[in-house]
Amino acid sequence: MADRDIPEEYLDGFAGILTEASATGRRLTRDELDSRRALGERAAEAGHGLRVLVAAHLAATRESLRPGGGNASADQILATVEQAVDAFAEGYERAQRIAVRQESTARREFIDDLLYGRSDLGLLAQRAERFGLRLSYEHAVAVAQGEIAHDEGDPAPREVERALISRFGDRSILLTTKDGRLVCIAPGDQDEILAYFAKQAHAATDGGRVAIGRPQPGPGGVVQSYEEALNALDLAERLEMDDPVLRAADLLVYPVLTRDRQAMADLVQSALGPLREARGGAQPLMDTLTAYFDSGCVAAEAARRMALSVRALTYRLERIHRLTGADPADPVHRYMLQTAVIGARLLDWPDDDS
Repeated sequence: MADRDIPEEYLDGFAGILTEASATGRRLTRDELDSRRALGERAAEAGHGLRVLVAAHLAATRESLRPGGGNASADQILATVEQAVDAFAEGYERAQRIAVRQESTARREFIDDLLYGRSDLGLLAQRAERFGLRLSYEHAVAVAQGEIAHDEGDPAPREVERALISRFGDRSILLTTKDGRLVCIAPGDQDEILAYFAKQAHAATDGGRVAIGRPQPGPGGVVQSYEEALNALDLAERLEMDDPVLRAADLLVYPVLTRDRQAMADLVQSALGPLREARGGAQPLMDTLTAYFDSGCVAAEAARRMALSVRALTYRLERIHRLTGADPADPVHRYMLQTAVIGARLLDWPDDDS
């Protein structure tokens, strides 16, 4: 039913209250106020607009002001209308607040089930349509993590959401928060949405890092992409990566390297274990190898990054060669050492020697 066709039931008793209360100048009784609030709640639940409902009350009031409509003064009538409409609006707003809380609860439950894959996939796909997602398609997930945790009502998520809606409108985008991080779910074939989210989220979180999972198909694809993004953030922290935006597709080598944890631990122990014999322990020489490999095996650049002279860095590389028997400058040895260094950083070696 259109808003302009407001049923008379929402004005039930209003004319009588208006006539009696305004004629005597008394305030509305508790029962009368409660009846107005109840009607306001019912009108809100039925989906009628408050503005049109108020207009209907004013139209009924005009009837009372016509000749023959009663002997009450305009002030008395308006005072009665004010009380009645205020109680009606209070009930209306209360129903809306309850509906919002229920919607927020349903949305949070859906997001939890979606990102953890805890619900029946068929049922999950049906629920997703309510929130603008069609899980039969591919979806990709981006996750932003800043220095502080964020909830949905915080300024940062709202700022990012406004920017996304302004740029892309409603393109089946779901923006939320989870465990203090900002999360954006978008169609897998619209990478520009997640790229723009990454830019906005990086700024809104004061330089936070953003990871983007690969597009994955089907109802279970969202949780897979989400987990890839989380793993990318974890890798970035453990490997001390500086990139503000990471893509899981560019980091696939790392899960491969750590799939057999024991084999990687054996490699680290065999290739880098002798570095513990160095004065000062293994860590300074590990830092040297990390800087050397990160700079493309250019000694001058590695020395600049470590604030060392090229001679001092070269000495350290020679020391590594003597201790391990592997020459970082030799292409054959370099691959083995670089893989061991990556494994050491992933396994937190030498701090964790288990």
